[in-house]
Amino acid sequence: MKGPTDRRKVTFALFIATFLAAIEGTIVSTAMPKITGELHGLEQYSWVISVYLLATVIGTPIYGKLADLYGRKSVFMTGALIFLAGSMLSGLSQTMEQLILFRVVQGLGAGALITVPYTIIADIYPFEQRGKVLGWTASIWGIAGIAGPPVGGLLVDYVSWRAIFYMNLPFGMVALTLFHLSFRESFERRKRHIDYPGIVTFAGGMFCFLYALTLLGGETGTPVSRTGTLLWLAGAAVLLTAFFIAERRSPEPIVPLGLFRIRTISTANADSFLICVINVAAIFYVPLWIQGVYGESATYSGLAMIPLSVGWPLGSIVAGNLMAKIGMRRLSITGALFLIAGSAGFATMTASTPVWMLMIFTFLAGMSFGLSLTSFTVAIQSAVGWEVRGSATAMNNFIRNLGQTVGIAVFGMMLHTGSANTLEPAKLEASLHGIFLVILALSFVALLLSLNLPKQEERAEPAAS
Repeated sequence: MKGPTDRRKVTFALFIATFLAAIEGTIVSTAMPKITGELHGLEQYSWVISVYLLATVIGTPIYGKLADLYGRKSVFMTGALIFLAGSMLSGLSQTMEQLILFRVVQGLGAGALITVPYTIIADIYPFEQRGKVLGWTASIWGIAGIAGPPVGGLLVDYVSWRAIFYMNLPFGMVALTLFHLSFRESFERRKRHIDYPGIVTFAGGMFCFLYALTLLGGETGTPVSRTGTLLWLAGAAVLLTAFFIAERRSPEPIVPLGLFRIRTISTANADSFLICVINVAAIFYVPLWIQGVYGESATYSGLAMIPLSVGWPLGSIVAGNLMAKIGMRRLSITGALFLIAGSAGFATMTASTPVWMLMIFTFLAGMSFGLSLTSFTVAIQSAVGWEVRGSATAMNNFIRNLGQTVGIAVFGMMLHTGSANTLEPAKLEASLHGIFLVILALSFVALLLSLNLPKQEERAEPAAS
């Protein structure tokens, strides 16, 4: 079929695909007790969740480069088919080992679904409309975060835990069909160099590094655990050194190192990393404060976190609507100021702070994430041309995920809840207060980076017709 790209249909298809990849990171959490009960693998509980995230993070920059080399359409559809295959196989799993393996497959496909859509949107929308659409795309993550646990619970209770994987198939096929029929891409077909050494060393090195961080986050302090962590870190150092050597020699590196010499990209990536480190503290440790310090239930803490899930997509939408009017730099500075206000609130909380005030702080944090991260996405995409836009966007997504992973590990080492078997509210309060002071300091650094973000003009024309 010939004709121009139907932007509305393509955007709708991308929204569906992004939602499916996003919700798979959270929907499985409520199903895990049922899954471990049926497949008998309680000791492998956390791996079902973590391997999906690890595979997604590792695949992100690889898909971004492949989209630059082979076009957005073929790479997106390949990733979507891998994701759907992994979903189907996960639903068919008969053992925990099979489920973990198939979740890796699912995560490898999801890497394309959370990266390539941002690049396609940048291709098919002019600068004046791009921020608005990217804002709506970013808001999908907040919606998926809210919807994941309750939808998973309903499916587990009334259908089966396998349904949380099977549900991706009809929606995914609708998205794929709609995208295939509606997206047109002008792309020069020629022989391409694939950076196999870069892909292998990057995937291996990042796996070793991320796995070492998970060990640090749950470090027991024993000589065996410390030695294991050091060995994984050493392996990461060797492989990542080989990766950088390979990238300098490759004619088509999966991570064009020259991108980091562009001030807009290096500043936005550094700011994104810090904000996502802070993001982890809000998502994981504010609920812990509510349950451990206030003594409230898990359900209560979930309800108290709703303002964050509302503020994030709202901030993304506001950023999208205002970006063309006031600019990305001002929006990112505004987001940093919101973040400082929310972080200051967290850092000054006590056991007597009313919950409604905490909810205001979480809303401010959510608004800041939406305003800042949406601004950084558009800033990075506007700083490069079509030929490296996929790589630049994917690297920003990767750095965000890396920030969250590092945040989990670092703050996990700072957290002290009491004795091995007893949670002591006073000790937990002091520990969390220290964490919140750190994120307040990081918020000021994020503001300084936002102030360093240069003003810029749109420079790249869309490649799709």
